Amino acid sequence: MPGFELFGDKERAEVQQVLDTGVLMRYGFDGMRNGYWKAKELEEALAARMQTKYAQVLSSGTAALTVALASAGVGAGDEVIMPTFTFVASFESILAIGAIPILVDVDDTLTLDPKAVETAITKRTKVIMPVHMCGSMADLRALHVICQKHGLLLLEDACQAIGGTFEGKPLGSYGDLGCFSFDYVKTVTCGEGGAMITNNETYYKNADHYSDHGHDHSGTDRGAEHHPFLGYNYRISELNAAVGLAQIGRLDEFLDLQKKHYSILRNALETVEGISFRRVPKGGEESYAFLNFFLPDETKARAAHKALGTAGVDGCFYWYDNNWHYYRKWEHLIGKKSLGKLPKEVYEQLPDYRKANFSKSDHWMGRTISCLIKLGWNEEAVHQRATTMVDTLRPIV
Repeated sequence: MPGFELFGDKERAEVQQVLDTGVLMRYGFDGMRNGYWKAKELEEALAARMQTKYAQVLSSGTAALTVALASAGVGAGDEVIMPTFTFVASFESILAIGAIPILVDVDDTLTLDPKAVETAITKRTKVIMPVHMCGSMADLRALHVICQKHGLLLLEDACQAIGGTFEGKPLGSYGDLGCFSFDYVKTVTCGEGGAMITNNETYYKNADHYSDHGHDHSGTDRGAEHHPFLGYNYRISELNAAVGLAQIGRLDEFLDLQKKHYSILRNALETVEGISFRRVPKGGEESYAFLNFFLPDETKARAAHKALGTAGVDGCFYWYDNNWHYYRKWEHLIGKKSLGKLPKEVYEQLPDYRKANFSKSDHWMGRTISCLIKLGWNEEAVHQRATTMVDTLRPIV
């Protein structure tokens, strides 16, 4: 991670085909295309890879989450349960459709704690949205049981975990809907892009229409298409889709490299007494996009993060202080700030997160360091990195 590290002839060839036609839009201009439909091809390849019936490619992972929620009928006043550790896009997509993000604690998986989820369910809850952060998954079996018990949708935000599996199923395909990000720093990149996958035909058709201003894509004349409902523009371009098409075909190559580099680093760190590792739920295999480990306490975690940086070990994150990924710095959500006024109902229904107690999340996140696994490293560089990390961390732990 990320795929841009290994851009090559395959990506260039796909993009050149689009440039040669001059058709950059995914819809229309049939006669000019020379048979190239990169967004459609990417959707077919993604659905096949993810073992689902349908895939809708979109302009971003944020768009994918927004479209997935809207397509499943989630909207004004509905509550969506999500974790305290994620990217801000998770709650932005919920608020964008007038729904309410309900934050709950994470556990030692660094993802949704099923016990906290069950406690947070109300009569307004419509969706449980686990976020498979840093390459590994939530306890999807437990969350699925909760969803069945309460009649809720399970929406997987797999934006950081493409290629991981749970009980033999690709992450994103276990729930009712799954979403991916293909932005510039993801394992598979389109430059900018995202996707929603599902086995539900209604959700797919809704997503297909909603993401293109409500066009129903009937026939070949866009001017004669019908508009069954309002929609917005979340289309991906053919150029972006072309890059993603090449990259999705290389996913196994990327995953093999991630696992190889991850294993070298983890095997080294396992020799350091006092370091432990995030729990991967039984039946799950992570995508190995990050190596996530715990220090004994917050003080040592802070010292370790600082020391790793000083030693030149780049790409290590201390999420506890991160502006984008942990609730403590989500000032805009906590303060209910928006450029346009939030609807009165949303403003009043949003919990007062200034008073929230997420000490259980703090217990884990305050001790966590996540190290990005790069594709572009050579084996010598990975072994040198492992040695530097061990030498740096052992005196601190």
